[in-house]
Amino acid sequence: MLKSLALRSTRTTTAAFPTRTLNPSLFHRSFSDTSTAMKAQKGTIHSIEDVSTSDTKWVALRKINWTDQSNTSRTWEVASRKTRGKAGVDAVAMGNIILHPAKPATTILVLQYRPPIDAISVEWPAGLVDADESVEDAAVRELREETGYEGKVTSVSPIVAADPGMTSANMQLAMMEVQLNEGDKEPEQQLDEGEHIERVVVPIKELYERLVEYSKMEGYMVSAKLFHWAHGVHMAKTKSYL
Repeated sequence: MLKSLALRSTRTTTAAFPTRTLNPSLFHRSFSDTSTAMKAQKGTIHSIEDVSTSDTKWVALRKINWTDQSNTSRTWEVASRKTRGKAGVDAVAMGNIILHPAKPATTILVLQYRPPIDAISVEWPAGLVDADESVEDAAVRELREETGYEGKVTSVSPIVAADPGMTSANMQLAMMEVQLNEGDKEPEQQLDEGEHIERVVVPIKELYERLVEYSKMEGYMVSAKLFHWAHGVHMAKTKSYL
């Protein structure tokens, strides 16, 4: 069996979480904002095996020998991407706001099966930055491929760590706007071979509650970066911290 890539210093703790099943039709809405049959489906894991990183295309596994603040020698296991280009950033996520002249602001989520978590992941569109590509160009390209929409980048975050306890992978968040006109039709996705991605449009004002409901559905898991953004908006609306 594949040894966990979770990085640890001296010990690892695991916990079991119960799953709860809800009716997916309650939370899926099509582009016309009506209930639609569920399209996102899980894949099937047949086996997990150890691999030499010389055989891998995307990820390398390394061991770091280091000395901590008390001068104790330690080791750390780290997963690193092999694809980082001249931009110095591995990936970009596209936080997107869809603007319509007669409807409230919405955002496009993507649902896709992710083998590492054996679940359908609820995410914002995202993708790797090509070797000779800028983060802004990657954001526009990936949004078009995964959703079919043409968006405008309005801001880009600093380079941030994706999961600093496990990987050296980094990313940037590109906030984008998609301006629709009355009568615009749903565009076609431009997916790569092997990509199976469902689009779901959610009103911004309902995003936090919708993600909470997705998290209760069996076989689904919400992306941390999406949930953190939604929770920040929710806190700003419901608390008096600001």
